[in-house]
Amino acid sequence: MIRTALLALGLCAVALPALAQDQQVLPARPGMPITNRPEPDEQIVAGLSRDNIGITTSFDGSQILIYGAIKRETPEPEGQKLAVIVTLEGPLGPVTIRKKSREFGIWVNTASVGVAAAPSYYAVATSGPLGDILNRRTDIQQRISIPLAMRAFSGPITVDDSIPFTEALVDIRKEQGLYKLETGGVHIVDNTLFRADFALPANLTEGDYKTRIFLLRDGKLVDKYQSAIEVRKVGLERWLYTLAHENAALYGLLSLALAVFAGWAAAAIFRFVR
Repeated sequence: MIRTALLALGLCAVALPALAQDQQVLPARPGMPITNRPEPDEQIVAGLSRDNIGITTSFDGSQILIYGAIKRETPEPEGQKLAVIVTLEGPLGPVTIRKKSREFGIWVNTASVGVAAAPSYYAVATSGPLGDILNRRTDIQQRISIPLAMRAFSGPITVDDSIPFTEALVDIRKEQGLYKLETGGVHIVDNTLFRADFALPANLTEGDYKTRIFLLRDGKLVDKYQSAIEVRKVGLERWLYTLAHENAALYGLLSLALAVFAGWAAAAIFRFVR
């Protein structure tokens, strides 16, 4: 029931004025903490083990370490539970989710739902159970949990219930290792230092990956930090990708020539073996 409610809220494009009064959401500044004014007594100071990843023909995944510390201008508040959440979000893209049904003995697409923007990759690491350290209001405002990472629907909704479609998308991408929640994935030392490790899969989409770090007290947002990791194809992979997208005709001719040569070479080898 909770999961269903979160999906519905995450895909709602209507702003909530009452929430905006409680927490001001400021524009992102890459590599800089995002805070309210006046500045909070506790601020995030963070870094990444690497800020770029190259995808080659032998790329089989990568490891990213996100680390940091909590800078304090005053003594640490007492009686307020400290928590840290780190998210890593891949490029957004439209997704159409289709449902297949058996009609007259044939499986056909009978219904579909379009999502305007869904992350190609989304991982959440937390210092504790997400439901215990993050209140629902902050989650809705910041879009932290996996269901809320998806944006509004695209086009008119032609089905009675869209929730099963978005749930299916989340489940499929979890099975592919593209969506994940790692409870306890953020390690905090002395309520000051923290680190989170992310294992990125081999099937990454090229683009900029947004890293966000949230500092919370009793479920409420205290400070937020954002940075980015650039993921790009390099070497032969990059050359082929650029050629295919910028000069499709030449790419097609080269592919045809390679296929003809491979066929001729195979025939020549068989003749030699005989």
